[in-house]
Amino acid sequence: MSSQPPIPLTQLLQAWSAGDGRALEAVLRDSHAQLQRMAAERLRRSGPLTLTASDVLQEALVGMLERPMSLKDRAHFFAVMSLKMRAVVVDHARARAADKRGGGALQMTYTDSAAGNAQDVFDLLALDQALQQLAASDPRGSEILHLTYFAGLTQIEIAELLGLSLRTVEREMRFLRAWLQDAMRHG
Repeated sequence: MSSQPPIPLTQLLQAWSAGDGRALEAVLRDSHAQLQRMAAERLRRSGPLTLTASDVLQEALVGMLERPMSLKDRAHFFAVMSLKMRAVVVDHARARAADKRGGGALQMTYTDSAAGNAQDVFDLLALDQALQQLAASDPRGSEILHLTYFAGLTQIEIAELLGLSLRTVEREMRFLRAWLQDAMRHG
């Protein structure tokens, strides 16, 4: 009995978009470890929250299933899931901040994996607002920052996911880090 090679994630996503429910099961099985890692990284960078990586992943999946969309490929799937995870964490942070009298800011430490050094501590909600502002003028830049700080991807992973050269991502990150620091300072 010969086993068939695994079906690439992009083909499974296309089958799911065409209505094949079994394809969704295969997508989730094949991508679960990566999605769980993304959720764990998101929480690690978000400071003290009462969520687990499994909670974030489950809520993100529910959000995606509530509003199905046609997913072009593997990169599109992971970008959408990363955005859904971001929404879960930000919504949770907003709820926690609303529960605290005086607004008690929820803090987040972000690091640049390629540089390996810790940066300043930023308010998670302010970071989300800055990324929304950037998305209006520089969608790709916003996506690069989102994938860095909310999905926890390295510059190499971002370059692969977005189909860019590593050099392009590195160059944009230099500008984007400066833009983000300025936005957070004057936000």
